[in-house]
Amino acid sequence: MNIKSDIEIAQEHTPKKITEIAAAAGIDEKYLELYGNYKAKVDIQALKDLPRKSKLVLVTAISPTPAGEGKTTTSVGLADALNRLGKRTIVCLREPSLGPVFGVKGGAAGGGHAQVIPMEDINLHFTGDFHAIGIANNLMAALIDNHIHQGNALNIDTRKVVWKRVVDMNDRQLRHIVCGMGGKASGVPREDGFDITVASEIMAVLCLASGLSDLKQRLAKMVVAYTRDDKPVTAHDLKAEGAMAAVLKDAIKPNLVQTLEGTPAFIHGGPFANIAHGCNSIQATETALKLGEYTVTEAGFAADLGAEKFLDIKCRAGGFHPDAVVIVATVRALKYHGGVAKADLNHENLEALERGLPNLLQHVDNVTNVYGLPCVVAINAFPTDTEAELKMVEEKCKEKGVNVRLSQVWAKGGEGGKTLAEEVIRLCEEEKSDRFQFVYDLDTTIEEKLNAIATKVYRADGVVITAAAKKQIQQLTELGFDKMPICMAKTQFSFSDDASKLGAPRGFKITVREVKVNAGAGFLVAKTGDIMTMPGLPKVPSAEKIDIDENGVISGLF
Repeated sequence: MNIKSDIEIAQEHTPKKITEIAAAAGIDEKYLELYGNYKAKVDIQALKDLPRKSKLVLVTAISPTPAGEGKTTTSVGLADALNRLGKRTIVCLREPSLGPVFGVKGGAAGGGHAQVIPMEDINLHFTGDFHAIGIANNLMAALIDNHIHQGNALNIDTRKVVWKRVVDMNDRQLRHIVCGMGGKASGVPREDGFDITVASEIMAVLCLASGLSDLKQRLAKMVVAYTRDDKPVTAHDLKAEGAMAAVLKDAIKPNLVQTLEGTPAFIHGGPFANIAHGCNSIQATETALKLGEYTVTEAGFAADLGAEKFLDIKCRAGGFHPDAVVIVATVRALKYHGGVAKADLNHENLEALERGLPNLLQHVDNVTNVYGLPCVVAINAFPTDTEAELKMVEEKCKEKGVNVRLSQVWAKGGEGGKTLAEEVIRLCEEEKSDRFQFVYDLDTTIEEKLNAIATKVYRADGVVITAAAKKQIQQLTELGFDKMPICMAKTQFSFSDDASKLGAPRGFKITVREVKVNAGAGFLVAKTGDIMTMPGLPKVPSAEKIDIDENGVISGLF
């Protein structure tokens, strides 16, 4: 059987003009800034006074594996299915980073018959938001080094410049560098490094800002260095927020595109969930909540990362929470958690499938009991799944009282998601989400917040805080930053900080080796295990398969 690639399916589709999509979403054409015929930015200031009227559905997943889970595919298919059922729905997603697009993951616009388009544009430069974020970030870096070169009136300690440069690429060569070499005219020599653009605090600020004024205020608060007597130096101290905000004036506006079935889609912002907070922008979500009956959004990676940060960081900042949660799982991924090698996942293995189920069940328990939210498991069907495997997942879930539905959106689009959509509607309209609670209170100590996430969500025995991290926590507490939420930087492949511990491990502790403040974003970042903020390319990067012909038709993107 010849299975078409995602890009082939997308290229066979004739999209609607973006003005039609905007009209369907209730957006007047005068509020659009067109980027060709099929994508636009939306001036949401004209919509800011509208009341919220939409139900909010969060799509998350089990711990990711090389087999794939399909959160974006499920999000898109669910939104299409809700529209087919007569519910005016908008889907809100993150923008893909070029690092994973050219690295191991490939495209990130959904898959099969549940995609957002134009997928080539979305997966590549799109509307230039990431470029603007990178320029604003690196402008800040240039201003820091120029200040030091021009006499250093702020007494910045060159060993304590915490602001890194960024590039939207997986480039391990840039993790640690020495800059300023070449003599006095080339600046002051110091150690430095690059993060990937999605790890920039400016990405987090853009996604959490309520508007241009709030964006500028948040940019001003960012701590970029420390003085020789350990006082924080902010972007405002370097008079940088105005220029950075000017660079970001268009990037802050949400991008409007469409699904293959014509469902309006906001795609805006793209922080990773393993090193940042993993959610699209508050402005995009807020706008969708005002325009539709249902808003479907996703949070990156598994529920212990993306969903935890969506709920404990984004929901606090936005003043909302989901009416229902969808947890995506696949038979293939569950077998991987049960110990099956990637090469053998196409073969039926009920024993391994049962061994892998605890990973799913722990994510479900977190959503329903730790956060108190209504939940349904979506089994994202693959062509290789057997009837016995699908039946086992359904039966084992029901034995545990877990709500589960089969999703076939990859193969059938919105039609394949109707059963899931009907259950989502029931949860939103009949079940109560008023038991919602955060994992921790903001007025607890940094250590207490770290322990709450580790014990309640990861099911660890606690945290081990290195001596360096303890010193940082003490300093951050003395500076008054201890009442912020925590953004955990942790491997996405395990509940633990060890990527090799699959399933639902027990008897471990989380090692916190660094804690830093993102004062503009309004959270603390806790780095655990060996997590890195600049990924590397795999042995065979996806970039090797991407090509373009003389007519400008791209192939191999996914």
